[in-house]
This record gives sequence, C-alpha cells and structure tokens, in this order.
Amino acid sequence: MQKKSYDPIAPRKVAFLGLGVMGHPMAGHLAQAGHRVTVYNRTAAKAEQWVEQYGGASAATPALAAAGADIVFACVGNDDDLRSVVLGGLGAFAGMQAGAVFVDHTTASADVARELSGIAAGRGLHFIDAPVSGGNLGAINGVLTVMCGGAAEAFAQVQPVMMAYAKAVTLLGGSGAGQLAKMVNQICIAGLLQGLSEAIAFGQRAGLDMEAVLAVIGKGAAQSWQLENRGPTMVQGRFDFGFAVDWMRKDLGLCLEEARRNGARLPVAALVDQFYADVQQQGGGRWDTSSLIKRL
Repeated sequence: MQKKSYDPIAPRKVAFLGLGVMGHPMAGHLAQAGHRVTVYNRTAAKAEQWVEQYGGASAATPALAAAGADIVFACVGNDDDLRSVVLGGLGAFAGMQAGAVFVDHTTASADVARELSGIAAGRGLHFIDAPVSGGNLGAINGVLTVMCGGAAEAFAQVQPVMMAYAKAVTLLGGSGAGQLAKMVNQICIAGLLQGLSEAIAFGQRAGLDMEAVLAVIGKGAAQSWQLENRGPTMVQGRFDFGFAVDWMRKDLGLCLEEARRNGARLPVAALVDQFYADVQQQGGGRWDTSSLIKRL
C-alpha cells in the first residue's frame, strides 16, 4: 500500500464488511488513519489476515461487527450480497446503534439503495450509497473517487472519514444518486475502452509503433485515464489485473436496466456489453476491462 498522508480527524469506531480487492485496502486505510476498525468477511480467514496486517478486530457476523460503531462501511458484490450483510438478525442493521450511518461502497442498483435507506430510516439509522471509481490501484493508493447519495447531515458525518481512502467524496443528491452517478461513469468507460481498442488495433495493422503513438496523442485531445493507464498494457496484450470483465458486465447490466426504466437510450453501452460477452466466451471473464481489444 502506497504511503498516504491522513488529515487529522477524531478517531471513530467503524466497521467494514467485505474484504475483497477493494474492501481490504480501504479498510486498511481507515485503520492507518487512526480509526478503530472491526472487520467482517464471509470467508473468515480473510478477516483474520486483515487483522494480522492492520490490527483492529474481526467479528463472526455483520451484526457483531456493527455493534457500537459510529459508521458501518460495506463493499460487497451485488444487490443480493448487500441485502445479506444488512438485513436479518445477523445483518448489520440489527447490530447498529441509533444515529449510526451505513455507507455502502458496493456498485449496486439505485433501487436497493432506496430500499435500504427506507429500512434504515425506520430503525433510526442513516444510509449513504457511495460507489467508488478508481479500481484496485485507487483503493491501494487511497485515491478513490466516491459518488454519494443520501441526506446531507449524514454525509457530513462520514465524508471526512472516507477521505482516508479517497481523493474526492461528493454528495450528488438523495438516496440512489450515488449509484446513478456510478452508472454514468461506467457508460463513459465502456465507450472509451471500445474506442481505444479500435484505435490500437487499427494502428497495429497499419504498422505503427503504438506505444510511441499513444505517447503523442496522450498529450492532445485524445488524452484520458484509460489511454494513459491501459493503452500501453493493451499494446502489450496484458490483461491479468484490474477491473474484471465479469464485474463490468454486472455494472452495465445495472445501467441497461435503469435505462429501460427511465427511457434513456444506450446503444453504444448495449453493444459494448455484448462485446464483453464475447470476451467472456474467450475465457476472459477475469481479465481487465481493457481486454475488449482481444476481440479485434
């Protein structure tokens, strides 16, 4: 984990549910910032490994992890995974104290954010949907971008704490707004990566030194994070890292479902989703999203 400077704030008692490729380093930044962290993971060995690395404590259930916490963070796989760690007698809501805030970093639907926000309010709790952008490297280096939806008062309580692993934490509206903003983010990325894939494949067939070409066009109007960070590895044919195709298809599914609901047209996103299905059929479900070029 890259060394990060932490703005001094009063230590808080927090819980973190889900220690995957994103959650593990995010929870680590919270501990390194001085917060008292209790973690929960469905595979207990991962929680024990985290405690060995960062200190703090682990708990056998989300409810036990959340007991007495000021803020409970979660970063799990999808809507159903989120409900499983939040609801029921062993879920986080059952263990949280009145006035505590639940912050969900899962990329999930806006519907589940609104659903859980309503349940939280009925229990005297607060809920912030807060999906992130920046990938595993952003989590490791503590420079994620966090898009939030929820009440301003609850957001004000948790925003300084989230800065332990973020470079920007922004409230974009009411419940569900964070998830909708993440959908906008993923729609942008899908189009960018398809364009970059076509451009690199074209340049290679034309016999150009594409690393040199990317270095040049990256200083002009074609510059983007994807070009700078994924262009060179696409030229090299390296995809065994980063944000998996399987995860991107899950996210694009959320985008397309929401578009059907609100009437938006997403022809490019729908096409790229099918291109990602082709990559999955090539055995690339765990390859980075930049592997779109493999089709070409």
